[in-house]
Amino acid sequence: MTRLLSPDSLRMRFAEALTQMYREEVPRFAQLTELVQDINARVVANDDILRNRLQADGELERLGMVRHGAIRVGLPSELSTLRRVFAVLGMRPVSYYDLSEAGIPVHSTAFRPTDPEELKTSPFRIFTSLLRLELIEDEALRRQARERLEQRQIFTPRLLQLLEQAERAGGLDESSAETFVEEALQTFRWHRDATVSQDQYQRFLSAHRLVADIVCFRGPHINHLTPRSLDIDRVQQAMTDAGFDAKKIVEGPPLRKHPILLRQTSFNALEEEVRFSDGVDGRHRARFGEIEQRGMALTRRGRALYDKLLAEVRSEAPNPQQDPRGYEQNLQRVFSRFPDDIDELRQQGMAWFRYLPGPKEASDPGTSLDELLEQALLRVEPVTYEDFLPVSAAGIFRSNLGEGETRDFAGSPNQAAFETALGAKVLDEFECYAAIQRDSLERSLKHLGYTEERCAELLRQLPAAV
Repeated sequence: MTRLLSPDSLRMRFAEALTQMYREEVPRFAQLTELVQDINARVVANDDILRNRLQADGELERLGMVRHGAIRVGLPSELSTLRRVFAVLGMRPVSYYDLSEAGIPVHSTAFRPTDPEELKTSPFRIFTSLLRLELIEDEALRRQARERLEQRQIFTPRLLQLLEQAERAGGLDESSAETFVEEALQTFRWHRDATVSQDQYQRFLSAHRLVADIVCFRGPHINHLTPRSLDIDRVQQAMTDAGFDAKKIVEGPPLRKHPILLRQTSFNALEEEVRFSDGVDGRHRARFGEIEQRGMALTRRGRALYDKLLAEVRSEAPNPQQDPRGYEQNLQRVFSRFPDDIDELRQQGMAWFRYLPGPKEASDPGTSLDELLEQALLRVEPVTYEDFLPVSAAGIFRSNLGEGETRDFAGSPNQAAFETALGAKVLDEFECYAAIQRDSLERSLKHLGYTEERCAELLRQLPAAV
């Protein structure tokens, strides 16, 4: 019987191949990954507690892996086929993001693994955006954009054949897997030759820089990849010192004792040479390098407070790039109202936690979840946030589109239309984290020898996280 490779193995191979391709295409990204790896190595060498934790989690070996990338497609058919390709790699669509409210004519999801063990093996994810053609105000330009997109095929015939084979067989063998990865890379590869004339490019550019990027090329070239940083503030300063054209602020929450959600920064998109279909040479900005540092996942209650505080900061400084230092000071001041204590975050139902057996054995177990924790029969560790933040994503997009590249779109969130284009429902990130928390507690309680009835009683004591 032919041995089929696991989706985790396929995903890891694809991420490694994509990283190598992008390093070759964008030498500045290769320099960035080396800078991040150098800082990570110094952080690990100087922090025994962190090093031991990373080693226990198997994270030291994965520290050099890129954590996510991003692409933008133009048609529902392209999005739907990508969903099928990513499914072979064990990646499912999680969450819906509408960026039109931030002046960017796309809506998005993140394809990623959802099972904790799959995330441990390879946490790679792709933030995937679909152009909202209806937000192009000029009717003639909107029609031209659709016609241009319908004339291209972003997937090779061989990839589509292997995709159908994988769906029929439930996976791919060694030989087919290697070809599948090679063919999938062609969808994400950079093409210097545009499919439109210079004049057509300028018309699409006038609608929005992102419209030009999506419509005017043969494929949805990967526009960034993102390594993991253990000290993103140090990386931010190091990028500037090394001469990178870096963002002026780190997007997301401020530096904290117990990190939450996601912090991101990047060097700005490079101006790259392109040739238009009429033979004219030009330049296009699309591809950049990003860094991320992830903290704990917040519940709906925690996220509501985060969104409220961030909105307060943004209302006082709508353009953080103009006064980065003032923005960061204000961010720290406002977020001092967000709890930064593990016990408080857990008891208030602000963050998700994984429950694990403690160092002690049950002799006279307590009658409540809190007592089990106090007696060290259970312990908790925060669940890592695996998703994205709309305001941060919009901030990264805007930085790399050029100053002032926003529009007042009349669009509104349209998850139903996005899911129709996708051909599937997106998963609710909060339900994913809730399942991780609940399953971990149930396993730990059974490890302690509790009956089904007692387990159910203790599970009901989990803090409300609405």
